Amino acid sequence: MKISKRYPFATIMSLWLVALSCWQCDNIQNTTPKGLSADDVIAMTVSISEEKPWSERMALSIMKRAPEAWMNDFATRPRWNYTQGLVLSSIMDVAAASKEDYYFEYAKGYGDTMILADGSIRDYDIFKFNIDHIAPGPLIFKLYEKTGDKRYQTAIDQLQQQLNWQPRTTEGGYWHKLRYPWQIWLDGLFMGEPFQARYAKENNQPEIFDHIAQQFILAEKHTKDATTGLLYHGWDESRLQQWANPETGCSPHFWARAIGWYCMGLVDVLEYFPQDHPERKTLIAILNRTLEAVLKVRDPQTNTWWQVINYPDREGNYLESTSSCMFTYAMLKGANEGYLDEKYLTLGTESYEGILKTFIRIDDDGEIHLTSGCAVAGLGGDPYRDGSYEYYIGEPVRDNDPKGIGPFMKASLEKEKAKSTSKM
Repeated sequence: MKISKRYPFATIMSLWLVALSCWQCDNIQNTTPKGLSADDVIAMTVSISEEKPWSERMALSIMKRAPEAWMNDFATRPRWNYTQGLVLSSIMDVAAASKEDYYFEYAKGYGDTMILADGSIRDYDIFKFNIDHIAPGPLIFKLYEKTGDKRYQTAIDQLQQQLNWQPRTTEGGYWHKLRYPWQIWLDGLFMGEPFQARYAKENNQPEIFDHIAQQFILAEKHTKDATTGLLYHGWDESRLQQWANPETGCSPHFWARAIGWYCMGLVDVLEYFPQDHPERKTLIAILNRTLEAVLKVRDPQTNTWWQVINYPDREGNYLESTSSCMFTYAMLKGANEGYLDEKYLTLGTESYEGILKTFIRIDDDGEIHLTSGCAVAGLGGDPYRDGSYEYYIGEPVRDNDPKGIGPFMKASLEKEKAKSTSKM
């Protein structure tokens, strides 16, 4: 056995004995540990069984790489960030589907680290009005639902307080951040609205649903290209940004992940949207036409998508995993929930199989990796991001980006659902 330099020999041996003693219990994976520690995680992920469904194989691989939940997204210190929220909320979904409490215990470690005794949120500054910082909200909702811990409710109310005062365009669209004035980014529709939809439902505030629908409608209105039906990454109402088209206010290109965020936001919001709300059909129609446009530029060989989504043959462009996972999740969930036609179950399955063939790498010990993920992309800021083609293809590409592994788990769970449970 190769000894890791990260842990002392005695620790490695003790963990190996724990794992060996539980070999007949499927490498500890059928137990229900409480108060999961980093040592527990290391022991239970020595080997990851290929008999597990893909959702669990990815969850266990994530835990192997980040033995404490706050370590996700390659973090060196605990951070309140949308990426941790996405990954750990997805692991909570794996916990619910698998009925294995150790996934919940792992995700709860982030809540225990980040939510203080009085309900205040560590590393969170409401005055930045950063809509990305709402995205861990669905995770906190799930932790509150499972534990009843009141500090989680306090944290939830604090996040909604930010949205109540989030700066807006003249028509009421949220600014992406205070430092990005007058700008709507597609990313923000996922960051804020699934949380707000659940908040509206659970707190009996139906008027919030009007506002949620308005966010998606405004984003499509201002970013949709009339010719292709694709959505531009961002829109600047003021037209002051260097990246903004002086006539339309749109950024220059169609970035795949931005559209992916938007589609995920739609399917997650619809989960809570009232059946009799007058804009429910509007949102479903937006989802249908957005995915229809996206499918027209899907790579025909792999059934996945390109970083700059409509330039498959342009030098430097590449097949990108995070957006591919997002579109696949949106199609599969949309079909399972009846928002989309049954054909999308077939189309989503094609793309899911394409993801496995194109992006998944498996180690000898069963750990799986999602390759070819764009690490980050945005608009403006310092140094300035101009939204050019060269900018998007020039950002770092890495394995196991959280914006991909979270949606991969979500897509896997939708794929793993029994057909009888779908609503199509």
